[in-house]
Amino acid sequence: MMRPVGRSWFRRAAASAPTDIESAALRSDRFRLEREDDWKRLEAIVRRMESGGLRGIDDADLLALPALYRTAASSLSVARETSLDAAMLAYLESLVQRAWFQVYGPRKGFFVWFREFIFGGWSRAVRAIWLDLSIALFVMVAGAVVGWLLVDGDEGWFYRLVPGALADSRAPGASREVLRETLGVEQETGGLSTFAAFLFANNAAVCILAFALGFAFAVPSLMLLIYNMALLGAMLWLFDDAGLLVEFAAWLSVHGTTELFGILLAGAAGLHIGRSMAFPGSRTLLDAASESGRRGAVVMVGVVIMMIIAGLLEAFPRQLVADTQGRFVIGGAFLVFWLSYFFLYRPQALDAATPAAGEVRT
Repeated sequence: MMRPVGRSWFRRAAASAPTDIESAALRSDRFRLEREDDWKRLEAIVRRMESGGLRGIDDADLLALPALYRTAASSLSVARETSLDAAMLAYLESLVQRAWFQVYGPRKGFFVWFREFIFGGWSRAVRAIWLDLSIALFVMVAGAVVGWLLVDGDEGWFYRLVPGALADSRAPGASREVLRETLGVEQETGGLSTFAAFLFANNAAVCILAFALGFAFAVPSLMLLIYNMALLGAMLWLFDDAGLLVEFAAWLSVHGTTELFGILLAGAAGLHIGRSMAFPGSRTLLDAASESGRRGAVVMVGVVIMMIIAGLLEAFPRQLVADTQGRFVIGGAFLVFWLSYFFLYRPQALDAATPAAGEVRT
């Protein structure tokens, strides 16, 4: 049976309450005074970085920034655990959030990143996988040769390699006139934009698949490259058999120099990942996959841009430019542009202190 609480207990509790409040306030003041200088210094550095980036930040403050951030984060943790005053807690939460963004958050907006990506980052990433590019190019050429030889030996292989929807009237036995008509221009342009969207979606899917399959040690990526190029080899044989190889090459070159280059880059990016995982060297498998994956992702962003361009070229210039010479000029100009951009255009990184887009430092 509980005893009733007497009046004396309430008097003792009332007398001790001010003492507890004063003690908590004293602890809060002492806690703040011991760390306030570091907080103020951190706040001043963060304020300058928010207004002008790294300009105006001396080396001492820049080196002290990570330590000051960790001190503030530790203070916030203590303040939460010990229930210090609400004003201090709100101040620390705001300061730590702002400092975290400056220490770990993105330094660049999208347009700054995209400018660095276009003006050097993409081309550096492509040159970094030159060995994989060489292997992928060899595999693609070999695939085209294999496709040609298979169909040349047995026309039945044409139907195994070329989907029926793509072949349409372009099949063994078709007359020269019928095949020439498939290389002609469209009389109406109304449906070309829809055609461009379809082609972009199809080509981009092939490229993404070739890249994604690289995580299976690149074997499926290489097989996909061989199959796609065997299909092209079968089509080349068909038009050569009808005496239209030059016309078909011109028709294909308008978009093909961009599209095939994009597929080459996607396959090489997938191969780069698979090769890094198969031969990680002194790195762990996870580190090798992570590093090559970041570099490959940069290449793939550019491949998507190339597929957009290829889709537009396939739907408009290729369908509107009739003469063989004009088509070769368009395709050749884009081939020269891509080769020059990737292998001749070598600007320095915009900021030597931090890795640019596409650069992976080890």
